[in-house]
Amino acid sequence: MKEKAKQFIWISFDLGVQGDYEGLYSWLDAHDAKECGDSVAALEYEYRGDPVDSLRKDLRGALEINAKTRIYVILRAAEKPYGRFIFGSRKRPPWTGFAVEQGEDVDYGT
Repeated sequence: MKEKAKQFIWISFDLGVQGDYEGLYSWLDAHDAKECGDSVAALEYEYRGDPVDSLRKDLRGALEINAKTRIYVILRAAEKPYGRFIFGSRKRPPWTGFAVEQGEDVDYGT
């Protein structure tokens, strides 16, 4: 059996309106997670084997996962941070279309 390892991770979550927040909050509390803003937590996670696979399995057992569940984890591998969705996927960001177009905005009189 593989030895246990620990890694500091950040979790970003969006469970939808009817999501199992109680299950997730219980899990976060049991892991002494720190609040890092709206729907973001940080914690020292203990695992065996692959940390992402272990976390996915751990969370699946702690809360109800449905089609609207989105959980993103950020961790380090070889001292380089990376992130990935362990449940759900990326969606269109709410800031799409807010950027000001670059270019001249000139009105010529007639």
